[in-house]
Amino acid sequence: MNKALRNPLIYGLFVLPAFVLFLAFFVYPILSAMNNSFTSWNGISKNITYIGFDNYLTAFQDAAFWKSVRNNVYFILFSCLIQVPLIVIFSLLIANVKRLKGLYKTAVFMPSIMSTAVIGILWGFIYNPDFGLANEILGVFGLPQVYWLSDKNWAMLSILITNAWQWTGFYIVMVLAAIISIPKELDEAAAIDGATGFQRATRITIPLVMPIISVVIMLSMAGAMKAADIVLVMTKGGPAGSTDVMATYMIRYAITSFRHGFGNSIAVLIFVFTIVLTALYQFFVARRTERIEY
Repeated sequence: MNKALRNPLIYGLFVLPAFVLFLAFFVYPILSAMNNSFTSWNGISKNITYIGFDNYLTAFQDAAFWKSVRNNVYFILFSCLIQVPLIVIFSLLIANVKRLKGLYKTAVFMPSIMSTAVIGILWGFIYNPDFGLANEILGVFGLPQVYWLSDKNWAMLSILITNAWQWTGFYIVMVLAAIISIPKELDEAAAIDGATGFQRATRITIPLVMPIISVVIMLSMAGAMKAADIVLVMTKGGPAGSTDVMATYMIRYAITSFRHGFGNSIAVLIFVFTIVLTALYQFFVARRTERIEY
């Protein structure tokens, strides 16, 4: 047995099935999309005409495309500047709960395992202008009624809040696990030295869990770039394309119009933008977050 395990061929045979699946379901689709992005193929015909970079030029010259890119940026900014701080705050609060900690962890995690369609419909009722909870709360304070999903000034913010509500719990569990793994002796020693709870959180706990917070930020950025389902369920990109993101732009202007080549060019752009964005974050920010050992 030991002699067999020393044979590199054995390891190759174990890796081969996963490698074949990787080539079939990751590498080949990417290469196929890149190839099709240079064509005017409608997705059905056997005749494929290569048109060079025309699809990319069409996208870059379309104001609606840049509006969808801007909305993806809104997703990223909302995730990094609002959602992540809330994740850290709630994680710290739950970590310091003495009783029913498991209940709180389950409660915050529940939305992330629910279907996006269910989430969208649920929040659609909350945003309903006539009987929705959001306008009922505004009415208590004497504020005017808001058409959350049909007013282009509010529709994007409404989707951002819904998306954050769905995925915040998932990231809280990740950060909470990192907080719980910190030896209690560090916190107890700081408390004995007279450090307040706020000081212990900001000077001990948060610096020690920065590696996992960095991962949460990167996952949030990647998730923001591929956001589509929540937009399709709640607004379908409306009103007037004000909530379109790159993925819904691809569906709206390419897939449903049988412009398969153009759709593949948008898919390639989403892939490239995501790779560039995460690479820049990894190079300038994440690499400076050292692994903490204690």
